[in-house]
Amino acid sequence: MDHLDEISVKELQDALENVDGNKPTQRLLAAIAYKNGVTQTELAEWHDTGRRTIYSWLKRLDTDEPLEQAVADDKRTGRKRKLSDLELKHFQETVHEPPEQAGIDTPAWTPALAQDYLEETYSVKYSIPSCRRLLKEAGLSYQKPRRSAAESDENEKEEFYDELKKSGGRWTPP
Repeated sequence: MDHLDEISVKELQDALENVDGNKPTQRLLAAIAYKNGVTQTELAEWHDTGRRTIYSWLKRLDTDEPLEQAVADDKRTGRKRKLSDLELKHFQETVHEPPEQAGIDTPAWTPALAQDYLEETYSVKYSIPSCRRLLKEAGLSYQKPRRSAAESDENEKEEFYDELKKSGGRWTPP
């Protein structure tokens, strides 16, 4: 590669001291090794990647910008959110209240309930895992429902405890 002829190993080493992050460091180390006679094929094996990737890393250095910037990735913004900031804030305020406040006859928010609410209220479709994430971002935590002895009949509870005492603390089928 002719374009690395204009860059010295010293310049690459100086840039290496000024970069943060794994990828920029890896790219500069590959360039230093290449300048010291290691082939692109060998570099690809060392870094467990393809020759084309190594070529791209080295090609990045053929620029007028500082080496530290040349080896760094551009900021990735990700996908735009389906809800606006105002809608998200309103949703978060809503889920901090019982669902009954939103006109839903159920005792607690679930990801499936949040999914239905978001679709009906804001006309946006979210997956169940995304609804879990939204509920977590809103500051809610998952609570596993537990059966309560209070749900059983009082007479049945007394009979059970009487049988338990008779059996010496061992549960035995009738």
